[in-house]
Amino acid sequence: MKPDHPDHAPPLDAAARKAVAPVICYPVDSLPAPDLGPYRAAREGWERTARVMVPPREASSFDVPAGHFFRITSIEGPQVGDLNLWNAHDLSERFFSGKTRALHGTHLGAGDRMWSNLPHLRAMATITEDTLDWYGFDAFGGGVHDVIGTRCDPYTHALLTAGGQYHHCCHSNLTRALAGRTGMPLTEAEWHVHDVLNVFMCTGFTRDTGQYFMKASPVRPGDFIEFFAEIDLLGALSACPDGDCSAEHSSDGAACHPLLVEVFRPPSPPQGWSPPAANPYDRSHGRKAHEAGGKAQR
Repeated sequence: MKPDHPDHAPPLDAAARKAVAPVICYPVDSLPAPDLGPYRAAREGWERTARVMVPPREASSFDVPAGHFFRITSIEGPQVGDLNLWNAHDLSERFFSGKTRALHGTHLGAGDRMWSNLPHLRAMATITEDTLDWYGFDAFGGGVHDVIGTRCDPYTHALLTAGGQYHHCCHSNLTRALAGRTGMPLTEAEWHVHDVLNVFMCTGFTRDTGQYFMKASPVRPGDFIEFFAEIDLLGALSACPDGDCSAEHSSDGAACHPLLVEVFRPPSPPQGWSPPAANPYDRSHGRKAHEAGGKAQR
């Protein structure tokens, strides 16, 4: 946090420096915006191919072939979920929350995409519907479906509780789910667990101290967020031990509820859709230009 009483006096032009207008780091005007019409039209006559129940304080894995949809639905009571996505054929390609945040903002909604990590950086999934889009941002700056938090984990819990051991943090839940799905040892699976999309979670940053906050999720039974798989996906979803995140973090004290994941196969792909190509960057990292410059100097 920034200090209440800085050690250093501001310069004479401090006000002018603070008044400089911000610049958007990644303008996305050149990024093709998905037309959600064909995606939604493709749902007509779809067939549910999988139904996975995620128990409270646990995680479950699921598979979504490219060209299929999946929904995460609140079914009993207010509950948030932590979502990980991997390329089903290559776990080294996984959801990149940091770059997704840089491109789409702190909280995601319909039309936003979940991007994979470097060097892949391509769309993994497109959000096609969100029944909580009415929430927007509240007076505290809070919004739903964030990519600013990481995931509750047992290491931070131990750090903040003088060594306390808690095994149902979302990091551990996702680790167990991935290990169970792949057969990897827990210690190996853990390396593949990554920063999440916090589904249904209502979060923001405090105006005064800039601290990450959570508050009661507005989700109610029947609310859902829906995705279209742009590539073959392996997913894992944790029903967070914080429940609706209205009170405490990583404990058995919060009321928790299950979440439902459903996978649907449309009769045909959305009109005009094709799986995303590999990222066009040549991965030379300037070596060719550097070598050419060296030869010119000789």
